[in-house]
Amino acid sequence: MKQRIENKKMIFATVSEPLREHLGERTEMPAGKLTQLHRSELHRPRWWQVLVRELALFGRNSFGSIVSLEFLTVFIPTLILWEALPRLDVVPQTLVPTPSRVALAFWDMVHNLRMSEHLTLSAIRFAAGFGVALVTAFPIGVLMGWNLLIRKHTLPVFQILAPIPPPAWVPITIIALGIGMPMQTFLIFLGVFYPVLFNTYQGVKDTDPRYLASARVFGASEFTLLTRVYIWHALGSVIMGIKIGIAMGLVMLIIAEMHGGRAGVGYILLEAKEYFQIDRMVVCMLILGFSGWFMIEIMKYVELKLAVWRIGR
Repeated sequence: MKQRIENKKMIFATVSEPLREHLGERTEMPAGKLTQLHRSELHRPRWWQVLVRELALFGRNSFGSIVSLEFLTVFIPTLILWEALPRLDVVPQTLVPTPSRVALAFWDMVHNLRMSEHLTLSAIRFAAGFGVALVTAFPIGVLMGWNLLIRKHTLPVFQILAPIPPPAWVPITIIALGIGMPMQTFLIFLGVFYPVLFNTYQGVKDTDPRYLASARVFGASEFTLLTRVYIWHALGSVIMGIKIGIAMGLVMLIIAEMHGGRAGVGYILLEAKEYFQIDRMVVCMLILGFSGWFMIEIMKYVELKLAVWRIGR
């Protein structure tokens, strides 16, 4: 009788071959759970299915706004008006090129000006300055918001340096670093650093004390509070700082390439000004606008995936 009861309590079944491969070894489990595991493990989406799904989500959330009725009702009339006014000589075509001229200028720049090389070089410069700013401003901002002693020693210094306009650093940066990649990276770094720093600091500093008290009740250490409460509470503020930093970084990218570069979007913009090629200037401006929009949409997607509780605010 005792043996029958034990047999009823412990009925084991061998896991099927696909599931065994997933677990890496022969595994036994209660038969009642086998069907549930079959459904959860065997129907797990492949990595490429997850990638396609996430790309579709990103495209729907970002490019969906461009093809929305609300956007098109403003964009199409504006485009028509932009094309019509110069052609009707309401505004001089030498100062306001039509969209068709801008499109032709873009086509010419792609084929005859090696535009892809200029864009690649600008992207590398921006990524270098943006990356250095992000990996330095974020931890400093977290520490400033978390620790009062660190805040008292560092905050006054940054409050003095931050109001200095980043373009004001151009002359001394050229003298110190010369004309080249280090100078351009540093100027872009200055544009991105302070928005990320202060938004991170404020987000961590404004963490709701009730969250901290609740975590301490469950025995959370200070390190756990920092990594599981402070940083996650500040995530929305951090992403907002990164969005502002993207815009400021693009500003400093153009300034850096105008003052110290023989290639890049800023250099093309300056060269177009010298030859009064306004259509090329407009192309560069549109490229910068689209690049900034695309990076900000990426940050919105990151916020959508990481800070779900903020969606809809």
